[in-house]
Amino acid sequence: MKKIVLTGGGTAGHVTPNIALLPSLKEAGYEVVYMGSYDGIEKKLIADFDIPYVGISTGKFRRYLDPKNFTDPFRVIKGYAEAKKYLKTYRPDVVFSKGGFVSVPVVRAAAALNIPCIIHESDMTPGLANKLCIPVAQKICCNFPETLALLPQEKAVLTGSPIRAELSQGNKLAGLEMCGFTANKPVVMVIGGSLGAANVNKAVREALPLLLEEFQVVHLCGKDKMDPLLLDTPGYKQFEYIKAELKDLFAMADVVISRAGANAICELLALKKPNILIPLPAASSRGDQILNAKSFEAQGFSMVIDEDNLTKELLTDKVKELFANRNKITETMANSGQMDSIETIMDLIVEVSK
Repeated sequence: MKKIVLTGGGTAGHVTPNIALLPSLKEAGYEVVYMGSYDGIEKKLIADFDIPYVGISTGKFRRYLDPKNFTDPFRVIKGYAEAKKYLKTYRPDVVFSKGGFVSVPVVRAAAALNIPCIIHESDMTPGLANKLCIPVAQKICCNFPETLALLPQEKAVLTGSPIRAELSQGNKLAGLEMCGFTANKPVVMVIGGSLGAANVNKAVREALPLLLEEFQVVHLCGKDKMDPLLLDTPGYKQFEYIKAELKDLFAMADVVISRAGANAICELLALKKPNILIPLPAASSRGDQILNAKSFEAQGFSMVIDEDNLTKELLTDKVKELFANRNKITETMANSGQMDSIETIMDLIVEVSK
């Protein structure tokens, strides 16, 4: 039996693509171990699956002044030693890394033991953690055509991001029933996210009187961000977070409003959902969502609104424009070369495992 170690963590976006690979890995006969931080979000997310989990020490690499900059390097060194000790005993055939700071000691330790590594970069420009792993990786998967020019030519492969198969298996009628919606009126799905969702949530709620004239709205607004005053608004349904039923909401949605996190927009592409992206502003991030959104807009997959220009009137007008052009956008998405990411990545895993 072939062995693979998956790594990646710090945010859900560094874990869910690994989870999406699990059925194909098991079908191909791989024994899977997940390596992450002691108590990070990756440990919680992987707990739902029957996979051994190995925790290591980790620290964050920062470009700004912080007292932890003096202590975290020692945590990383400890994590490297822990990862190397485990990998030396387990001897996997390959390591697949989805990024995040926990992945750095794992990938570097694997490379020191001549274990081949594949890494995946979700954003258009590589993050610091992946930059530290690129020199020792055999292959580097990416989501955007523009990223290929920023990576070593002999290593870079445009794969898209692995998407959980069950997301495409939703039931539209189940989604409508769950929200109390009618089948005779189109549905706008809003994915506010957790980080910086307040401005998107605010704009959507201010636009509700205009939007509800022509649409129904289902709003995933984030933990503790529901508005109790709007609970009984006809045609508007709020959820803090949805897990198993998310596939039904996607099946029900005609168009989507979302932040521009790499994994979120790759899910929209895989599901062929016309969308409006409202990226996190540069002041709240390293600017990766802005670049992600511009790429999807240039490829004809999305419409983009800058948060600084966000008003209820603009949002409503863009939703109407998007809905009117939904068939053209859906066709463009269907013709994308980034739809078979799991198959492409599995081919790479099998190739380097040899």
